[in-house]
Amino acid sequence: MAALSKADFESRSEFRYRLTCFLRFGEQIAQAEGITFAHYLLLLHTKGMPGRSWALVGELAQRLQLRQHSAVELVSRCEAAGLVERRRSQQDRREVQIHLTRAGQRALQRIAAAQTEELSSLRSGLGLDKRGLARPRLDAGDEWGASAAAARKRPHATK
Repeated sequence: MAALSKADFESRSEFRYRLTCFLRFGEQIAQAEGITFAHYLLLLHTKGMPGRSWALVGELAQRLQLRQHSAVELVSRCEAAGLVERRRSQQDRREVQIHLTRAGQRALQRIAAAQTEELSSLRSGLGLDKRGLARPRLDAGDEWGASAAAARKRPHATK
């Protein structure tokens, strides 16, 4: 295994910095909306299921990287907050689908809209297009481009 270069460590550090800033911003927006970041992520993954707008608890556990019982608890907390509801599947009565309520839809929409600029900055800094695919670099020597310097100058609130 080849040793990593200083540039490799700088690149990894920049990636983690940008990702941490994005996540921190999301936490702050969720709190301002009156929900936890975990609630927001559950709403996001429920709405973001490919091909449908509901999820199974097992799918949410996978997406959130939680154990099944922890995902069940989180769904229960979101349900108590009026953000989601459980529905039995019409095709398989053993299957319980998690759906967003109107309140969950509104909260998710407001948080996602507030994150649009921050997400755009993250994508740009990582060299990704809107679909999350890598864009060709203009300057192969500058992995992060000019937006990295701008991101370092932009103040981010910390706790």
